[in-house]
Amino acid sequence: MKRLLSLFLFLLLLCTGCGSKATYTQIDQDTAKEMMDTQSVIILDVREKYEFDSGHIPNALLLPVDTIDKDTAAAVIPALDSTVLVYCRSGNRSKTASEALADLGYTAVYEFGGINTWPYEVE
Repeated sequence: MKRLLSLFLFLLLLCTGCGSKATYTQIDQDTAKEMMDTQSVIILDVREKYEFDSGHIPNALLLPVDTIDKDTAAAVIPALDSTVLVYCRSGNRSKTASEALADLGYTAVYEFGGINTWPYEVE
């Protein structure tokens, strides 16, 4: 019985990493604003250019969600351990973009929803 339990625990530990997927962290907009004010962060707007041009969070960089790949991400976010805050219009595209960035190896990706509910400054 003890051998069976040991084997089960070994297999459980072995499979712990099976199917694991890179992840990002979802935060609220107040937390995102606090991070912007107190840390070195990259603010990433993943909407289309015309949406970005109509108004965006100050210091945000544009990287439309449909263009995210290893090269385009590296051009905007040079270090995989950069703190990246991701938003879009309503929060759907930012989730997709955050997952894509995490899959590319970015380790500090934070998704905070959409600009349509952003209570702070927009330029």
